[in-house]
Amino acid sequence: MIIASKKPIEEIIQEITPYSRILILGCNECVTVCEAGGKKEVEVLASALRIFCLSKDIEKTIGEHTLERQCDHEYLEEIRNIVDDYDAIVSLACGVGVQFAAEKYLTMPLIPGVNTVCLGANEDRGLWTERCQACGSCVLARTGGICPVSRCAKRVLNGPCGGSTNGKCEISKDTDCAWQLIIDRLKALDKMEEYETVAPVKDWSTDRAGGPRTVTREDVKI
Repeated sequence: MIIASKKPIEEIIQEITPYSRILILGCNECVTVCEAGGKKEVEVLASALRIFCLSKDIEKTIGEHTLERQCDHEYLEEIRNIVDDYDAIVSLACGVGVQFAAEKYLTMPLIPGVNTVCLGANEDRGLWTERCQACGSCVLARTGGICPVSRCAKRVLNGPCGGSTNGKCEISKDTDCAWQLIIDRLKALDKMEEYETVAPVKDWSTDRAGGPRTVTREDVKI
């Protein structure tokens, strides 16, 4: 799941200053689950902005709308008939949704209302932890299903490093050493031979450094 966090309202207020009619646009997918950009958050942000404008005697129209998702042409079309009623959109979607909406509505300023943080898992209410960096060259088969790229501070592919102490990472005593987790998992799977095998140099050309990536499934391509 894509994890996002709310931007400070002060930052959003500054960004919308030049505009009189603003649409707060939510997304009913990942950002709803992590409580950063769903319908409830749209309502809260819109109310806060209205209260601020009233307190400063500023005239602004604040609209609200939440799409099923913003990274899909079909759903972005839902606002086609209302988009011209506004001067700017504050999108509470992840960075993908913001960019997709910007491409869809070329002359409409898009303002991100959240910070996209990582791909993570829901540990508990209000707690999400990073699990994947979408590196494009997955090694989970040989690491017991635990990712050394996202969960090791040094991205060590043959670990643990010398800073690992009592199963904890040297960056924090509260952070588990990814390679200790991998070793424990491989032992449970009776696959310690995977640990003994030196990992080849990772193909980082498929990582973020490789530029914008496109994923195509030929079996579903129209």
